[in-house]
Amino acid sequence: MSLARQVFLSLALATLSSSAFGQTAIPAAAAPPPIAAKAYLLIDILSGQTLLAVNADEPREPASLTKLMTAYLVFRALKDKELMLSQMAPVSEKAWRAEGSRMFIDPKKAVSVDELLHGEIVQSGNDAAIALAEATAGSEEAFVERMNREAARLGMKNTRFVNATGLPAPQQVSSATDLGLIAAAIIRDFPEYYPLYSIKEYRYNNITQSNRNRLLWSDPYVDGMKTGLTDGAGYCLIASATRGPRRLLAVVLGAASDAARASEAQKLLNYGFQFYDTVQLYQNGAQVSALKVWKGATNAVPAGFVADQYVTLPKGQAQQLKLTLEAVEPLLAPITRGQRVGMVKVTLEGKPVGEFPLVALMEVPLASLFGRAWDTIRLWFK
Repeated sequence: MSLARQVFLSLALATLSSSAFGQTAIPAAAAPPPIAAKAYLLIDILSGQTLLAVNADEPREPASLTKLMTAYLVFRALKDKELMLSQMAPVSEKAWRAEGSRMFIDPKKAVSVDELLHGEIVQSGNDAAIALAEATAGSEEAFVERMNREAARLGMKNTRFVNATGLPAPQQVSSATDLGLIAAAIIRDFPEYYPLYSIKEYRYNNITQSNRNRLLWSDPYVDGMKTGLTDGAGYCLIASATRGPRRLLAVVLGAASDAARASEAQKLLNYGFQFYDTVQLYQNGAQVSALKVWKGATNAVPAGFVADQYVTLPKGQAQQLKLTLEAVEPLLAPITRGQRVGMVKVTLEGKPVGEFPLVALMEVPLASLFGRAWDTIRLWFK
């Protein structure tokens, strides 16, 4: 049994809670390092909690970090069998003439989706991004509509896409928070394709180009993700690293140089690994409690979680975690499997750390007419 489970068992049940799980501030573990960037963010992927954020919701030009959304939609199309990695895509003149970084595709030669993904991710090819958009949606304009729909679905509140490349365009904006969301979504939803972001170099058309993410060479724990650069955006980098079971994601926007974006992202990752722990509170499907049910065929329902639940906190403070279960009261049948039946609130030193919706682990049908009538009378007196 985990430490958090032992702590939980000593706590009393409380009353109704209707609040949903959300990001809460974590008590500071130590003074964070100074970060030379316009905006930055540090996220623990396991818990989903933000460890550090400065100007994270400020709309900024996303540069080639835009290509994270481009790749995400291509990965979705591959999963849905709309595309195949071996599928050959024609190269339009628009793709061929793309400005900025390129993988040097040729309009006289079709390119496989697999090659285009390598060119878009490793070489940051704008020509590859346009070719992928056209292969997926028929045109870059139609693809951009998908990009904006997906951004809205993921909760990217400060984002609007105008193209699939990240080339400067009026009204194309995002934020550190939103870019962290799409980066985390790739890691979570498409782990089979995430290794593309760790490839250090790729050769196409007899031209070898290196991945611009310097941390792939200098930090053995870093395995992705993406760089960006325009005059308006400055030097940008999203970097992800694992140490043991933990994965952190650092977003750095508007650094002064290629070396600076790498060093500042490295500072963020080191800070998160050195001063914070991520603790598993509950396992997927494990019963946390049995809650009283009224008017049901049974008088209790096992309650737990539909996914593993984690919380991030300063190192050495797990013993001070306090968990409180707040159950829906009265809890009335019928109850469906997965229905929310309560909330577990986590605090550290009296400050909220997280809230986790508790769900029913089995169905509870209605009781007989007599049973429902009897519980109705009991509830009147209660």
